[in-house]
Amino acid sequence: MNKIAVLIPCYNEELTIGKVIKDFKNQLPEADIYVYDNNSTDQTASIALKLGAIVKMEPRQGKGNVIRQMFFDIDADLYLMVDGDDTYPASACHKLLEPIKDGKADLVIGDRLSNGSYTNENKRAFHDFGNDLVKNTINKLYNSRINDVMTGYRAFSKIFVKSFPVTSTGFQIETEFTIHTLDKKFKYVEIPIDYRDRPEGSESKLNTFSDGFKVIMTIIKMCKDYKPFFFFSIWSVLFLLIGLITGLPVIIEFVQTGFITKIPSSVLATGCMIFSLLMLITGLILDTVVSLYKKDYELYLHNFYDRNETK
Repeated sequence: MNKIAVLIPCYNEELTIGKVIKDFKNQLPEADIYVYDNNSTDQTASIALKLGAIVKMEPRQGKGNVIRQMFFDIDADLYLMVDGDDTYPASACHKLLEPIKDGKADLVIGDRLSNGSYTNENKRAFHDFGNDLVKNTINKLYNSRINDVMTGYRAFSKIFVKSFPVTSTGFQIETEFTIHTLDKKFKYVEIPIDYRDRPEGSESKLNTFSDGFKVIMTIIKMCKDYKPFFFFSIWSVLFLLIGLITGLPVIIEFVQTGFITKIPSSVLATGCMIFSLLMLITGLILDTVVSLYKKDYELYLHNFYDRNETK
């Protein structure tokens, strides 16, 4: 029998955590339910403890830090991650876990967006715009068709959890899940789910602008880390264009007169051309390094499979 772990990262969710635990106990009575309290100032931890959840404290603030510790601590065959705000239906858990059980996916995404439920329920400004921006950027970067990058309802295989290097500290972790899946070619499936807004009195921990900025910076950073040739080629082309624009008048003047009087322009153009070449060379070198890392990672996954098959 597969061991199932329900992971619920929490920060000040006393209004909803009780219902979330009860709902998942009804749907998955055989599962262990873990609540990691992230410095809550309310009764989140005590409510979860009374309802039979396994409660642990995570002092480092941020959802990414909580998930990181959960992945270190918890050993299971199937993992189900859900927010503690009662916005996701517990009844959908069976659909999310099924592809993991059948070996059809390492990551299952609870898709809130394709059926329109998030747009209808969510009342916070710019969230749809932010979801679309992140989704479209990642899909363009990896030539994929993922519908929901930022969902907090996901299922994972053991190999995904135990080989996932968490680097984000906050809500950027959702973006990191998706980019890691696409970059390392893990199997994934999207399951449409119904989303409901937080109940009255429950407040979102997301800050639309600051967390949105962090997510965008995470995409830029991961583009640099995972696709360095593409990233540095953009800068190379940019400096090449600046060099051509500033250097063309200098070249025309020299051809016509045999002299160069635009000294500042010629220095700027030369510097930009050199910098453009450096960016291109940097991209090529780092692309080779990333390719070697991917090969090492594949060997690590093979070893992981072998160790678990012999148990």
